[in-house]
Amino acid sequence: MPVLDESHLLFLLAMDQRSSLLKHTYGSDTGDPADEADAERVRAGKQLVYRGLLGALAAGASRERTGVLVDERYGADVARLVKEAGLQLAMPIERSGRDWFELEYGDDWTAHVDAFDPDWVKVLVRDNPAFDADRRADQAARLAEVAAVLHEAGRPFLVELLVPGTDEQQASVDDYDRDLRPDLVVQVLEYLQDRGVEADVWKLEGLDQGSDAERVVATARRGGRDSVQCIVLGRDAPDEQLDHWLRTAAPVDGFVGFAIGRSNWESALDDVVQRGLDTEAAEQRIAANYRHFVDTWLEARPDVEHGVDAGGY
Repeated sequence: MPVLDESHLLFLLAMDQRSSLLKHTYGSDTGDPADEADAERVRAGKQLVYRGLLGALAAGASRERTGVLVDERYGADVARLVKEAGLQLAMPIERSGRDWFELEYGDDWTAHVDAFDPDWVKVLVRDNPAFDADRRADQAARLAEVAAVLHEAGRPFLVELLVPGTDEQQASVDDYDRDLRPDLVVQVLEYLQDRGVEADVWKLEGLDQGSDAERVVATARRGGRDSVQCIVLGRDAPDEQLDHWLRTAAPVDGFVGFAIGRSNWESALDDVVQRGLDTEAAEQRIAANYRHFVDTWLEARPDVEHGVDAGGY
């Protein structure tokens, strides 16, 4: 298992979007490619995003801290390149575009993990204490089975947790993200842990206050889970909001990096696919965006050395 702590950070460029990517960038009504040529366009887009990350590395980004979260369906070539480059690889096993957790490859999911040998096996989970109790329990049971299989195989488990507010919850407060979501995240973490969902890393929505970040880490590590770490997800938030979330989390022990996707590449990729932007210019924008978020984190955590690579950060 890769070492993660306040001195060994992880900055993931996330590009594991599938159905949402097809809909928003490639104009699919269903979230699926129309044909093999359409699927190849999606694969080419992911390769473009990866080249943008390589540009950030060429400019001095720390290789030890850099990773890629990419799917097998459209990003298998990228996943192999990531492994060859010696960067950290995270891969999802959930089916894209579902409200409740499903395995993308059914009972064969472990064979797909073994074929790529990622450093982190990731699932996306949506949960909220207000959701249907039976469906929550069923989802937790299936996640616990996955966690047990992964840990038996010695594979680290990365859980991306989204806690979307219900209409009633959203209406009950002035700002759901600030006023209510932190409490719900704590409740969901406890609920999942109590049902055997043991994550090595929790990928969490950003928090507006340091005290909430500390409380979330304490929950993630309760009951002797001292080695559990947290990272911040991007959620396609505006840059100003995302910068604030990074600056809030970075000084808190237990938060060790981020996994940011669309905020790095969506606008540049859309410009290539929909408006014919030069791919080299798009790659440069992606590289600059990634470096900006890394710099934002490191500036908020001055006790961490800025990089292990010569001239890096």
